[in-house]
Amino acid sequence: MPYEREAVPRGRDRVCRIRADRDGPLLVEGPVEVIGPDGERVVSRRFQVAVCTCRRSRTYPWCDTSHRRRGKPADDPGPAREETPE
Repeated sequence: MPYEREAVPRGRDRVCRIRADRDGPLLVEGPVEVIGPDGERVVSRRFQVAVCTCRRSRTYPWCDTSHRRRGKPADDPGPAREETPE
């Protein structure tokens, strides 16, 4: 279940709403300007954008759903293998 708080007014009539999901990106109502750690500014004029939080995206800072491929070895050991005698 995504975590959601009441939106806080920005400016006179504008609010910025961000939805956070434990295993996914941040969904941000746009338009959005993201400033990276190196100071690079990236802008999206879309009505909603998905901002990557796992840093596996090939289109970082935007999410490309790479987080879906992230495995949790401790939680999901995978199928058991049976050895066949020779």
